[in-house]
Amino acid sequence: SAGSSTTSQAAASADVRAARTVASPGWGPPDMGAPATFVLLRHGETPLTPQKRFSGSGGSDPSLSATGREQAEKVAASLARRGTVQAIVASPLARTRETAGIVAARLGLEVAVEDGLRETDFGAWEGLTFGEVRERYPDDLNAWLSSPDAEPTGGGESFAATGARVAATRDRLVAAYAGRTVLLVSHVTPIKTFVRLALGAPPESLFRMELSAASLSAVAYYADGGASVRLFNDTSHLR
Repeated sequence: SAGSSTTSQAAASADVRAARTVASPGWGPPDMGAPATFVLLRHGETPLTPQKRFSGSGGSDPSLSATGREQAEKVAASLARRGTVQAIVASPLARTRETAGIVAARLGLEVAVEDGLRETDFGAWEGLTFGEVRERYPDDLNAWLSSPDAEPTGGGESFAATGARVAATRDRLVAAYAGRTVLLVSHVTPIKTFVRLALGAPPESLFRMELSAASLSAVAYYADGGASVRLFNDTSHLR
């Protein structure tokens, strides 16, 4: 119908405007050239997501649920309308590779896998809710909440270790994709860490960010080492 066509055209126009804003040079001087822009996509829901269970790189490696696949299709359609993504890089875990594959099929791109984008290993907490961890491992949880150097029970990965891994991955990807817009399909902790590092925020800021399934965030990186956060936790494409 005419009404539905008008609505679709308006949505497409809004997506294009949003993409241009994310990819624009911002306050950076023009002689620095186009930044490397990382569009950060959290994977779609898995069966563990709505239950709010720890799901890192050391657990069961769940695939997307039906809801997660639908979310991936919606974000793929939105990114296709925007038309700015030039490459896709994903974490090696099943849920991110599946999300990236759905988007890549829509955009006609290949998916490169980067191990540095994997989620934190939550050790013995994998598959548990926060309340269950609080009940079983109260001292370890309190230590983890108090220090980025504390590891989850059972030899998991500390936030400090995740931060170092993500920083090294960021540097490799910025060098590899200078001047391009790249979709990085990853997880809660790595995406929050990209944002935290770009803002120069302390490690405890990770606990103060909400990142929804299939959400989009974006950070631009300039030749002089500067970074600019352009977007955070956008879920408008899921409505």
